[in-house]
Amino acid sequence: MIIIYNLVLISLALILLPLILIAFVIQPKFRAGFFQKIGFYSFDKKNGKNVVFHAVSVGETNAIKEIVKRYHKIHPDENIIITTTTKTGQAVAQTEFKDIASKIVYFPYDFLFSVNSFFNTFKPEKIVIAETEIWPSFDITAKKKNIKLYTINGRISPHSYNGYKKIKLFLTPILNCYEKIFMQSQSDAQRMIDIGAKREKVEVMGNLKFDIEQNLTDDEMEKYADELKTKSYRVLIAASTHKGEDEIILKAYKSLKEKYQDAKLLIAPRHPQRFDEVMHLIRAASLKCSKRSANANFNDFDVIMLDTMGELAKLYSLCYIAFIGGSFSSTGGHNPLEASIWGKPVISGPIVFNFKDVYNTACNKKCAVIVNTPEELTSELISFYDNELKHKTFCTNAKLIFDENKGAINYVLNRI
Repeated sequence: MIIIYNLVLISLALILLPLILIAFVIQPKFRAGFFQKIGFYSFDKKNGKNVVFHAVSVGETNAIKEIVKRYHKIHPDENIIITTTTKTGQAVAQTEFKDIASKIVYFPYDFLFSVNSFFNTFKPEKIVIAETEIWPSFDITAKKKNIKLYTINGRISPHSYNGYKKIKLFLTPILNCYEKIFMQSQSDAQRMIDIGAKREKVEVMGNLKFDIEQNLTDDEMEKYADELKTKSYRVLIAASTHKGEDEIILKAYKSLKEKYQDAKLLIAPRHPQRFDEVMHLIRAASLKCSKRSANANFNDFDVIMLDTMGELAKLYSLCYIAFIGGSFSSTGGHNPLEASIWGKPVISGPIVFNFKDVYNTACNKKCAVIVNTPEELTSELISFYDNELKHKTFCTNAKLIFDENKGAINYVLNRI
């Protein structure tokens, strides 16, 4: 099966080669880490066992920060290798793990030659993969080499579940290469079993995202507030916006600004390649704007675009309320808890299947609101700015959900 799978992969790569080459030229993110991904790895062999932690992109990398750091404290003699798939994930990993990781590299393409090169270079004892990543060549090779393979913080969206069910016969032997599969919720666990995993291998761990902690000291918060001049203003953060959402948030902000002169907007597009496009939209909306990288502050501008890496999770500490993007697009939403940890109310659009259980908890506890239309978004924003008691209640509730739901990290560390 695995040989046929690889022949199909190679054939597809050859057929699509012209398109791949064009994509490499047009989009630098596609060629990021290419040589590592095809198997050109290097590693200065060190004493001690090697363990790999894999996170696809920024969200997964942030999700595993605490578990990696705690694992390192428990096992200081083991060598930690961090892998990511995307360029942005790699950038965050280089920042977050530079002091504890023995190596930070890109995850290999799922060709047998790439995968074998990875294993021969790093010789890991165990591999911990964040969320649900299924790579047949990688997983089966790990099993053959007696390497313990784990999924942590796993989830399966309804859309993915329907697709996986169609190839259950193919997935079953791959999923059973895993030592354990730790899923976020009971529904995720049942879906994993339904697509072929053995019941005894699947456990519910909860969600790592509830185990995050505030990552700024009071002095650091004061520094950010002084740089951005936020103390006299109520800042709306529009986080991880996707194409089509910037127009929605800009229209809502203009309505908000008409009623509340102290309202300011910090907008953070999800993908760096959209920075110029979003800046054009802001200017077209006749809003006074600049960029964070230009050291802009809210005394001088109504809108600042966050075009720096690694600051969003920290800047939530300064906002009055946060809109989380990817929720008016087919993306399925992004993590609201990075704002909630600071005791900030969250508003999202209706499409949040990536974080369905998190949003269910947050909405039930009245620290987040899901709106169905751009008009409802505007109305909800105005109600928070207009109703101080509502805002304070949501802030208080946001802090409480972490006390009630944390514990996933300790659970996983004890099991692996």
